[in-house]
Amino acid sequence: MTPGTDAGPRVALSTQLAEAEARVEARSASLRKELGVGDLVLTQILFIVGLSWIGVAGKLGPSHVVFWLLAIVLFYLPSAAVVMYLARLMPLEGGLYQWAKLGFSETVGFMLAWNLWLYVIVHTSEIGLECATYLAYALGPRAVWMTTSSWFVALATALLLSLMVLASTIGLAVGKWVHNAGAVVMLVVFGALLVLPVISLLTGHLSAYHPLRTVIPSVSLYNLNILGKLGFGALGGFEYVAILAGETKAPARAVRRSVVIAAPVVAFMFILGTSTVVAFIPTADIDLVGPLPQVLRAGFGPFGIAGQLVTVAIIMTLAMRVSQTNVSFTAVARLPMVAGWDRLLPPWFSKLHPKYRTPVNSIVLVGGCAFGIALLSLIGVGQAEAFQLLFNAGGMFYALTYVVMFAIPLFGLRGVTPRPPLWLKIVSTSGLLMTLLYVALSVFPIITVTSVASFALKISLVILAANLLGIAILASARRRSALAAS
Repeated sequence: MTPGTDAGPRVALSTQLAEAEARVEARSASLRKELGVGDLVLTQILFIVGLSWIGVAGKLGPSHVVFWLLAIVLFYLPSAAVVMYLARLMPLEGGLYQWAKLGFSETVGFMLAWNLWLYVIVHTSEIGLECATYLAYALGPRAVWMTTSSWFVALATALLLSLMVLASTIGLAVGKWVHNAGAVVMLVVFGALLVLPVISLLTGHLSAYHPLRTVIPSVSLYNLNILGKLGFGALGGFEYVAILAGETKAPARAVRRSVVIAAPVVAFMFILGTSTVVAFIPTADIDLVGPLPQVLRAGFGPFGIAGQLVTVAIIMTLAMRVSQTNVSFTAVARLPMVAGWDRLLPPWFSKLHPKYRTPVNSIVLVGGCAFGIALLSLIGVGQAEAFQLLFNAGGMFYALTYVVMFAIPLFGLRGVTPRPPLWLKIVSTSGLLMTLLYVALSVFPIITVTSVASFALKISLVILAANLLGIAILASARRRSALAAS
Protein backbone atom coordinates (compact mmCIF):
# COMPACT_ATOMS: atom_id res chain seq x y z
CA MET A 1 0.00 0.00 0.00
CA THR A 2 1.31 3.48 -0.84
CA PRO A 3 -0.62 6.14 1.07
CA GLY A 4 -0.34 9.65 -0.26
CA THR A 5 -0.32 8.81 -3.96
CA ASP A 6 -3.61 10.64 -4.55
CA ALA A 7 -3.25 13.45 -2.03
CA GLY A 8 -0.08 15.18 -1.00
CA PRO A 9 3.32 13.70 -0.17
CA ARG A 10 3.95 9.99 0.07
CA VAL A 11 3.82 8.58 3.59
CA ALA A 12 5.88 5.55 4.62
CA LEU A 13 4.39 3.00 7.01
CA SER A 14 6.23 0.58 9.24
CA THR A 15 6.09 -3.05 8.11
CA GLN A 16 3.78 -3.92 11.00
CA LEU A 17 1.35 -1.10 10.23
CA ALA A 18 1.37 -1.83 6.50
CA GLU A 19 0.62 -5.50 7.16
CA ALA A 20 -2.23 -4.58 9.51
CA GLU A 21 -3.77 -2.32 6.85
CA ALA A 22 -3.40 -5.05 4.24
CA ARG A 23 -5.30 -7.50 6.45
CA VAL A 24 -8.19 -5.06 6.88
CA GLU A 25 -8.31 -4.36 3.14
CA ALA A 26 -8.37 -8.08 2.41
CA ARG A 27 -11.33 -8.49 4.77
CA SER A 28 -13.10 -5.52 3.13
CA ALA A 29 -12.71 -6.99 -0.35
CA SER A 30 -15.93 -8.97 0.04
CA LEU A 31 -17.97 -5.83 0.83
CA ARG A 32 -19.86 -4.11 -1.96
CA LYS A 33 -18.54 -0.68 -3.02
CA GLU A 34 -21.75 1.36 -3.17
CA LEU A 35 -20.80 4.90 -2.08
CA GLY A 36 -19.40 7.73 -4.20
CA VAL A 37 -18.40 11.31 -3.42
CA GLY A 38 -21.94 12.64 -3.90
CA ASP A 39 -23.38 10.07 -1.49
CA LEU A 40 -20.79 10.98 1.16
CA VAL A 41 -21.45 14.72 0.77
CA LEU A 42 -25.19 14.30 1.27
CA THR A 43 -24.68 11.89 4.17
CA GLN A 44 -22.37 14.36 5.93
CA ILE A 45 -24.82 17.23 5.50
CA LEU A 46 -27.64 15.06 6.83
CA PHE A 47 -25.63 13.70 9.77
CA ILE A 48 -23.95 16.94 10.92
CA VAL A 49 -26.72 19.53 10.58
CA GLY A 50 -28.97 19.42 13.63
CA LEU A 51 -32.02 21.68 13.51
CA SER A 52 -32.05 22.42 17.25
CA TRP A 53 -28.63 24.13 17.08
CA ILE A 54 -29.98 27.14 15.20
CA GLY A 55 -32.22 27.70 18.21
CA VAL A 56 -29.39 27.29 20.72
CA ALA A 57 -27.18 29.72 18.79
CA GLY A 58 -30.12 32.07 18.32
CA LYS A 59 -30.27 32.56 22.10
CA LEU A 60 -27.03 34.53 21.72
CA GLY A 61 -28.67 37.13 19.50
CA PRO A 62 -26.42 38.90 16.95
CA SER A 63 -23.29 37.56 18.68
CA HIS A 64 -24.12 34.11 17.27
CA VAL A 65 -22.04 34.90 14.18
CA VAL A 66 -18.92 35.36 16.32
CA PHE A 67 -19.59 32.10 18.16
CA TRP A 68 -20.17 30.16 14.96
CA LEU A 69 -16.96 31.54 13.45
CA LEU A 70 -14.99 30.69 16.60
CA ALA A 71 -16.43 27.17 16.65
CA ILE A 72 -15.61 26.75 12.95
CA VAL A 73 -12.01 27.96 13.36
CA LEU A 74 -11.27 26.19 16.65
CA PHE A 75 -13.11 22.89 16.08
CA TYR A 76 -14.82 22.48 12.69
CA LEU A 77 -11.84 23.10 10.42
CA PRO A 78 -9.44 21.17 12.70
CA SER A 79 -11.77 18.15 12.70
CA ALA A 80 -12.07 18.32 8.90
CA ALA A 81 -8.27 18.49 8.55
CA VAL A 82 -7.65 15.54 10.89
CA VAL A 83 -10.34 13.41 9.23
CA MET A 84 -8.91 14.09 5.76
CA TYR A 85 -5.38 13.25 6.92
CA LEU A 86 -6.34 10.02 8.68
CA ALA A 87 -8.74 8.92 5.93
CA ARG A 88 -5.96 9.34 3.36
CA LEU A 89 -3.47 7.49 5.55
CA MET A 90 -5.83 4.68 6.60
CA PRO A 91 -8.85 4.41 4.22
CA LEU A 92 -10.20 1.34 6.01
CA GLU A 93 -13.61 -0.10 6.88
CA GLY A 94 -14.27 0.79 10.51
CA GLY A 95 -12.89 4.32 10.15
CA LEU A 96 -12.14 5.84 13.53
CA TYR A 97 -11.83 2.39 15.13
CA GLN A 98 -9.06 1.45 12.70
CA TRP A 99 -7.35 4.84 13.11
CA ALA A 100 -7.24 4.43 16.90
CA LYS A 101 -6.18 0.77 16.71
CA LEU A 102 -3.36 1.38 14.23
CA GLY A 103 -2.46 4.82 15.57
CA PHE A 104 -2.31 3.71 19.22
CA SER A 105 -3.22 0.14 20.09
CA GLU A 106 -5.88 -2.52 19.81
CA THR A 107 -7.12 -1.70 23.31
CA VAL A 108 -7.60 2.00 22.51
CA GLY A 109 -9.36 1.09 19.27
CA PHE A 110 -11.77 -1.28 20.99
CA MET A 111 -12.63 1.17 23.77
CA LEU A 112 -13.21 3.96 21.24
CA ALA A 113 -15.56 1.71 19.26
CA TRP A 114 -17.30 0.72 22.50
CA ASN A 115 -17.99 4.36 23.44
CA LEU A 116 -19.19 5.18 19.94
CA TRP A 117 -21.41 2.10 19.98
CA LEU A 118 -22.95 3.12 23.33
CA TYR A 119 -23.63 6.63 22.03
CA VAL A 120 -25.44 5.39 18.93
CA ILE A 121 -27.43 2.75 20.83
CA VAL A 122 -28.77 5.39 23.22
CA HIS A 123 -29.32 7.88 20.40
CA THR A 124 -31.18 5.33 18.27
CA SER A 125 -33.35 4.08 21.13
CA GLU A 126 -35.25 7.38 21.33
CA ILE A 127 -36.48 7.32 17.70
CA GLY A 128 -39.92 5.97 18.66
CA LEU A 129 -40.49 8.72 21.23
CA GLU A 130 -39.34 11.35 18.73
CA CYS A 131 -41.72 9.93 16.15
CA ALA A 132 -44.63 10.14 18.59
CA THR A 133 -43.69 13.72 19.52
CA TYR A 134 -43.45 14.92 15.92
CA LEU A 135 -46.73 13.24 14.98
CA ALA A 136 -48.44 14.86 17.96
CA TYR A 137 -47.24 18.29 16.79
CA ALA A 138 -48.27 17.59 13.20
CA LEU A 139 -51.74 16.17 13.93
CA GLY A 140 -52.65 18.66 16.64
CA PRO A 141 -54.19 18.38 20.14
CA ARG A 142 -56.12 15.22 19.31
CA ALA A 143 -52.83 13.33 18.98
CA VAL A 144 -51.15 14.45 22.23
CA TRP A 145 -51.91 11.03 23.76
CA MET A 146 -49.22 9.50 21.53
CA THR A 147 -46.35 11.00 23.54
CA THR A 148 -47.58 9.49 26.83
CA SER A 149 -48.71 6.13 25.46
CA SER A 150 -46.09 3.48 26.24
CA TRP A 151 -47.59 0.98 23.82
CA PHE A 152 -47.63 3.48 20.94
CA VAL A 153 -44.02 4.56 21.55
CA ALA A 154 -42.95 0.90 21.80
CA LEU A 155 -44.82 0.05 18.57
CA ALA A 156 -43.29 3.05 16.73
CA THR A 157 -39.83 2.08 18.00
CA ALA A 158 -40.23 -1.54 16.91
CA LEU A 159 -41.49 -0.52 13.46
CA LEU A 160 -38.76 2.04 12.78
CA LEU A 161 -35.95 -0.15 14.10
CA SER A 162 -37.23 -3.08 12.02
CA LEU A 163 -37.13 -0.89 8.92
CA MET A 164 -33.57 0.20 9.79
CA VAL A 165 -32.47 -3.40 10.30
CA LEU A 166 -34.04 -4.33 6.96
CA ALA A 167 -32.46 -1.39 5.09
CA SER A 168 -29.06 -2.03 6.66
CA THR A 169 -29.24 -5.74 5.84
CA ILE A 170 -30.11 -5.07 2.20
CA GLY A 171 -27.12 -2.74 2.21
CA LEU A 172 -26.04 0.68 1.06
CA ALA A 173 -27.44 0.07 -2.41
CA VAL A 174 -30.75 0.96 -0.69
CA GLY A 175 -29.48 2.71 2.44
CA LYS A 176 -27.63 5.41 0.53
CA TRP A 177 -30.89 6.48 -1.11
CA VAL A 178 -32.54 6.77 2.29
CA HIS A 179 -29.66 9.00 3.42
CA ASN A 180 -29.60 10.98 0.17
CA ALA A 181 -33.37 11.57 0.31
CA GLY A 182 -33.10 12.78 3.91
CA ALA A 183 -30.32 15.18 2.95
CA VAL A 184 -32.32 16.56 0.01
CA VAL A 185 -35.32 17.12 2.29
CA MET A 186 -33.02 18.92 4.73
CA LEU A 187 -31.66 21.16 1.98
CA VAL A 188 -35.20 21.99 0.81
CA VAL A 189 -36.35 22.84 4.35
CA PHE A 190 -33.27 24.94 5.01
CA GLY A 191 -33.71 26.61 1.62
CA ALA A 192 -37.20 27.73 2.69
CA LEU A 193 -35.73 28.94 5.98
CA LEU A 194 -33.01 30.99 4.26
CA VAL A 195 -35.26 32.69 1.68
CA LEU A 196 -37.98 33.48 4.23
CA PRO A 197 -36.42 36.72 5.55
CA VAL A 198 -35.66 37.89 2.01
CA ILE A 199 -39.30 37.37 0.96
CA SER A 200 -40.55 39.04 4.14
CA LEU A 201 -38.21 41.98 3.61
CA LEU A 202 -39.31 42.47 -0.01
CA THR A 203 -43.02 42.30 0.92
CA GLY A 204 -42.68 44.67 3.88
CA HIS A 205 -43.44 42.08 6.57
CA LEU A 206 -39.92 42.40 7.99
CA SER A 207 -38.48 45.85 8.64
CA ALA A 208 -34.79 44.86 8.57
CA TYR A 209 -32.58 41.83 7.99
CA HIS A 210 -28.84 41.80 8.68
CA PRO A 211 -27.74 38.15 8.48
CA LEU A 212 -24.07 38.79 9.28
CA ARG A 213 -24.47 41.59 11.84
CA THR A 214 -22.22 40.83 14.80
CA VAL A 215 -21.91 41.87 18.43
CA ILE A 216 -18.78 41.03 20.40
CA PRO A 217 -19.87 38.63 23.19
CA SER A 218 -18.81 38.90 26.81
CA VAL A 219 -16.52 36.29 28.34
CA SER A 220 -18.48 34.12 30.75
CA LEU A 221 -18.88 30.49 31.78
CA TYR A 222 -22.25 30.42 30.02
CA ASN A 223 -20.70 31.63 26.76
CA LEU A 224 -17.88 29.09 27.05
CA ASN A 225 -20.50 26.38 27.48
CA ILE A 226 -22.33 27.54 24.34
CA LEU A 227 -19.03 27.68 22.43
CA GLY A 228 -18.23 24.10 23.41
CA LYS A 229 -21.69 22.94 22.36
CA LEU A 230 -21.57 24.78 19.03
CA GLY A 231 -18.16 23.22 18.43
CA PHE A 232 -18.29 19.53 19.21
CA GLY A 233 -22.07 19.35 19.70
CA ALA A 234 -23.19 21.04 16.48
CA LEU A 235 -20.21 20.61 14.17
CA GLY A 236 -19.00 17.09 14.96
CA GLY A 237 -19.53 14.21 12.53
CA PHE A 238 -17.07 14.40 9.63
CA GLU A 239 -15.40 11.17 10.76
CA TYR A 240 -18.60 9.16 10.55
CA VAL A 241 -18.65 8.41 6.82
CA ALA A 242 -15.10 7.03 7.10
CA ILE A 243 -16.53 4.04 9.02
CA LEU A 244 -17.93 2.93 5.65
CA ALA A 245 -14.60 3.27 3.80
CA GLY A 246 -14.60 -0.40 2.83
CA GLU A 247 -17.93 0.16 1.05
CA THR A 248 -16.79 3.34 -0.72
CA LYS A 249 -15.28 3.69 -4.18
CA ALA A 250 -11.70 5.07 -3.90
CA PRO A 251 -12.23 5.85 -0.18
CA ALA A 252 -9.13 7.99 0.46
CA ARG A 253 -10.01 10.39 -2.35
CA ALA A 254 -13.80 10.22 -1.85
CA VAL A 255 -13.77 10.98 1.89
CA ARG A 256 -11.36 13.89 1.42
CA ARG A 257 -13.37 15.45 -1.41
CA SER A 258 -16.66 15.01 0.41
CA VAL A 259 -15.30 16.87 3.45
CA VAL A 260 -14.04 19.73 1.27
CA ILE A 261 -17.47 20.07 -0.38
CA ALA A 262 -19.67 19.54 2.68
CA ALA A 263 -17.77 21.75 5.14
CA PRO A 264 -18.68 25.18 3.67
CA VAL A 265 -22.26 24.08 2.95
CA VAL A 266 -22.82 23.03 6.57
CA ALA A 267 -21.23 26.26 7.91
CA PHE A 268 -23.40 28.33 5.55
CA MET A 269 -26.58 26.53 6.66
CA PHE A 270 -25.86 26.98 10.38
CA ILE A 271 -24.92 30.68 10.26
CA LEU A 272 -27.71 31.87 7.94
CA GLY A 273 -30.26 29.54 9.54
CA THR A 274 -29.52 31.09 12.93
CA SER A 275 -29.75 34.57 11.39
CA THR A 276 -33.30 33.76 10.25
CA VAL A 277 -34.24 32.67 13.78
CA VAL A 278 -32.85 35.90 15.24
CA ALA A 279 -34.67 37.98 12.60
CA PHE A 280 -38.13 36.63 13.46
CA ILE A 281 -38.10 35.42 17.07
CA PRO A 282 -37.17 37.47 20.18
CA THR A 283 -34.18 35.88 21.89
CA ALA A 284 -36.07 35.06 25.08
CA ASP A 285 -38.90 33.36 23.15
CA ILE A 286 -36.88 30.96 20.99
CA ASP A 287 -38.16 27.38 21.26
CA LEU A 288 -35.06 25.23 21.71
CA VAL A 289 -37.01 22.04 20.96
CA GLY A 290 -38.63 23.16 17.71
CA PRO A 291 -37.06 26.36 16.38
CA LEU A 292 -37.77 25.43 12.76
CA PRO A 293 -41.58 25.14 12.92
CA GLN A 294 -41.62 28.17 15.24
CA VAL A 295 -39.79 30.33 12.67
CA LEU A 296 -41.87 29.06 9.74
CA ARG A 297 -45.08 29.80 11.64
CA ALA A 298 -43.91 33.32 12.49
CA GLY A 299 -42.47 34.06 9.05
CA PHE A 300 -45.26 32.68 6.88
CA GLY A 301 -48.06 33.68 9.28
CA PRO A 302 -48.73 37.02 7.53
CA PHE A 303 -49.23 35.16 4.24
CA GLY A 304 -51.98 32.98 5.72
CA ILE A 305 -50.23 29.66 5.06
CA ALA A 306 -48.36 29.16 8.33
CA GLY A 307 -50.48 26.27 9.59
CA GLN A 308 -50.11 24.15 6.47
CA LEU A 309 -46.39 24.90 6.13
CA VAL A 310 -45.64 24.03 9.74
CA THR A 311 -47.46 20.69 9.40
CA VAL A 312 -45.51 19.87 6.25
CA ALA A 313 -42.25 21.03 7.89
CA ILE A 314 -42.86 18.80 10.91
CA ILE A 315 -43.48 15.73 8.73
CA MET A 316 -40.37 16.54 6.67
CA THR A 317 -38.36 17.04 9.86
CA LEU A 318 -39.49 13.64 11.13
CA ALA A 319 -38.34 12.08 7.84
CA MET A 320 -34.97 13.80 8.28
CA ARG A 321 -34.62 12.54 11.86
CA VAL A 322 -35.33 8.97 10.77
CA SER A 323 -32.75 9.33 7.97
CA GLN A 324 -30.19 10.82 10.39
CA THR A 325 -30.73 7.98 12.84
CA ASN A 326 -30.37 5.47 10.03
CA VAL A 327 -26.95 6.95 9.16
CA SER A 328 -25.80 6.34 12.76
CA PHE A 329 -27.37 2.89 12.82
CA THR A 330 -25.87 1.77 9.51
CA ALA A 331 -22.35 2.92 10.34
CA VAL A 332 -22.15 1.70 13.93
CA ALA A 333 -23.43 -1.75 12.94
CA ARG A 334 -20.08 -2.18 11.16
CA LEU A 335 -18.07 -1.81 14.37
CA PRO A 336 -18.84 -5.27 15.86
CA MET A 337 -17.98 -6.70 12.43
CA VAL A 338 -14.49 -5.17 12.30
CA ALA A 339 -13.92 -6.03 15.98
CA GLY A 340 -14.77 -9.61 15.03
CA TRP A 341 -12.11 -9.44 12.29
CA ASP A 342 -9.59 -8.68 15.03
CA ARG A 343 -10.94 -11.52 17.22
CA LEU A 344 -12.01 -9.03 19.88
CA LEU A 345 -15.54 -10.35 19.44
CA PRO A 346 -16.66 -13.84 18.33
CA PRO A 347 -16.62 -14.53 14.55
CA TRP A 348 -20.43 -14.58 14.67
CA PHE A 349 -20.39 -10.75 14.53
CA SER A 350 -18.44 -10.73 11.26
CA LYS A 351 -20.72 -13.11 9.38
CA LEU A 352 -21.94 -11.54 6.12
CA HIS A 353 -25.36 -12.05 4.55
CA PRO A 354 -24.93 -14.57 1.69
CA LYS A 355 -26.72 -12.32 -0.82
CA TYR A 356 -26.25 -8.72 0.33
CA ARG A 357 -22.73 -9.06 1.83
CA THR A 358 -23.65 -7.06 4.93
CA PRO A 359 -22.89 -7.93 8.61
CA VAL A 360 -26.40 -9.19 9.31
CA ASN A 361 -25.73 -10.51 12.84
CA SER A 362 -24.08 -7.27 13.90
CA ILE A 363 -26.99 -5.28 12.45
CA VAL A 364 -29.59 -7.36 14.31
CA LEU A 365 -27.59 -6.98 17.54
CA VAL A 366 -27.58 -3.17 17.28
CA GLY A 367 -31.32 -3.13 16.57
CA GLY A 368 -32.07 -5.45 19.47
CA CYS A 369 -29.97 -3.47 21.96
CA ALA A 370 -31.55 -0.17 20.87
CA PHE A 371 -35.03 -1.65 21.28
CA GLY A 372 -34.12 -3.02 24.72
CA ILE A 373 -32.97 0.38 25.97
CA ALA A 374 -36.08 1.99 24.45
CA LEU A 375 -38.30 -0.40 26.44
CA LEU A 376 -36.27 0.35 29.57
CA SER A 377 -36.98 4.05 29.11
CA LEU A 378 -40.73 3.39 29.09
CA ILE A 379 -40.71 2.07 32.66
CA GLY A 380 -42.73 4.64 34.56
CA VAL A 381 -43.49 6.45 31.27
CA GLY A 382 -39.88 7.27 30.55
CA GLN A 383 -38.87 8.33 34.05
CA ALA A 384 -36.33 5.57 34.71
CA GLU A 385 -33.36 7.33 36.30
CA ALA A 386 -30.87 4.85 34.86
CA PHE A 387 -31.98 5.66 31.31
CA GLN A 388 -31.95 9.40 31.96
CA LEU A 389 -28.39 9.25 33.25
CA LEU A 390 -27.29 7.14 30.30
CA PHE A 391 -28.98 9.53 27.90
CA ASN A 392 -27.23 12.54 29.46
CA ALA A 393 -23.93 10.71 29.26
CA GLY A 394 -24.48 9.80 25.59
CA GLY A 395 -22.88 12.99 24.30
CA MET A 396 -19.84 12.33 26.47
CA PHE A 397 -19.46 8.81 25.06
CA TYR A 398 -19.21 10.40 21.62
CA ALA A 399 -16.91 13.19 22.83
CA LEU A 400 -14.44 10.65 24.22
CA THR A 401 -14.02 9.22 20.72
CA TYR A 402 -13.06 12.69 19.49
CA VAL A 403 -10.50 13.05 22.28
CA VAL A 404 -8.80 9.95 20.87
CA MET A 405 -9.11 11.13 17.25
CA PHE A 406 -7.41 14.47 17.92
CA ALA A 407 -4.75 12.73 20.02
CA ILE A 408 -3.70 10.42 17.17
CA PRO A 409 -1.67 13.04 15.21
CA LEU A 410 -0.24 14.38 18.49
CA PHE A 411 0.81 11.21 20.29
CA GLY A 412 0.16 8.23 18.00
CA LEU A 413 1.21 6.94 14.57
CA ARG A 414 4.67 5.84 15.75
CA GLY A 415 5.07 3.70 12.64
CA VAL A 416 4.53 6.57 10.19
CA THR A 417 7.22 8.66 8.48
CA PRO A 418 7.36 11.52 8.02
CA ARG A 419 5.65 12.42 11.27
CA PRO A 420 2.38 14.39 11.07
CA PRO A 421 3.23 18.00 10.10
CA LEU A 422 3.36 20.81 12.65
CA TRP A 423 0.28 22.54 11.27
CA LEU A 424 -1.74 19.34 11.77
CA LYS A 425 -0.54 19.06 15.36
CA ILE A 426 -1.58 22.68 16.01
CA VAL A 427 -5.12 22.19 14.68
CA SER A 428 -5.35 18.84 16.48
CA THR A 429 -4.51 20.59 19.74
CA SER A 430 -7.25 23.16 19.08
CA GLY A 431 -9.83 20.45 18.37
CA LEU A 432 -8.72 18.46 21.41
CA LEU A 433 -9.09 21.45 23.73
CA MET A 434 -12.53 22.28 22.35
CA THR A 435 -13.66 18.68 22.90
CA LEU A 436 -12.29 18.65 26.44
CA LEU A 437 -14.16 21.93 27.07
CA TYR A 438 -17.37 20.19 26.04
CA VAL A 439 -16.62 17.19 28.27
CA ALA A 440 -15.74 19.32 31.31
CA LEU A 441 -18.84 21.48 31.07
CA SER A 442 -21.04 18.42 30.52
CA VAL A 443 -19.77 16.82 33.72
CA PHE A 444 -20.16 20.06 35.69
CA PRO A 445 -23.34 21.70 34.37
CA ILE A 446 -23.92 25.42 34.75
CA ILE A 447 -27.69 24.99 34.64
CA THR A 448 -29.66 24.94 37.89
CA VAL A 449 -29.61 21.50 39.50
CA THR A 450 -30.33 20.27 43.01
CA SER A 451 -26.67 19.41 43.56
CA VAL A 452 -23.94 20.09 41.03
CA ALA A 453 -21.60 17.68 42.80
CA SER A 454 -24.21 14.91 42.83
CA PHE A 455 -25.01 15.43 39.15
CA ALA A 456 -21.33 15.31 38.18
CA LEU A 457 -20.76 12.20 40.30
CA LYS A 458 -23.69 10.31 38.77
CA ILE A 459 -22.66 11.13 35.19
CA SER A 460 -19.04 10.21 35.94
CA LEU A 461 -20.07 6.90 37.51
CA VAL A 462 -22.24 6.02 34.48
CA ILE A 463 -19.34 6.68 32.11
CA LEU A 464 -16.88 4.81 34.34
CA ALA A 465 -19.19 1.80 34.77
CA ALA A 466 -19.89 1.62 31.02
CA ASN A 467 -16.19 1.69 30.18
CA LEU A 468 -15.35 -0.90 32.85
CA LEU A 469 -17.92 -3.16 31.17
CA GLY A 470 -16.15 -2.57 27.86
CA ILE A 471 -12.80 -3.49 29.44
CA ALA A 472 -14.35 -6.66 30.84
CA ILE A 473 -15.63 -7.64 27.36
CA LEU A 474 -12.17 -7.00 25.89
CA ALA A 475 -10.46 -9.05 28.63
CA SER A 476 -12.88 -11.92 28.04
CA ALA A 477 -12.16 -11.83 24.30
CA ARG A 478 -8.44 -12.01 24.91
CA ARG A 479 -8.85 -14.97 27.27
CA ARG A 480 -10.85 -16.79 24.58
CA SER A 481 -8.16 -16.07 21.99
CA ALA A 482 -5.44 -17.30 24.35
CA LEU A 483 -7.32 -20.52 25.04
CA ALA A 484 -7.96 -21.08 21.34
CA ALA A 485 -4.28 -20.57 20.55
CA SER A 486 -3.06 -22.94 23.30
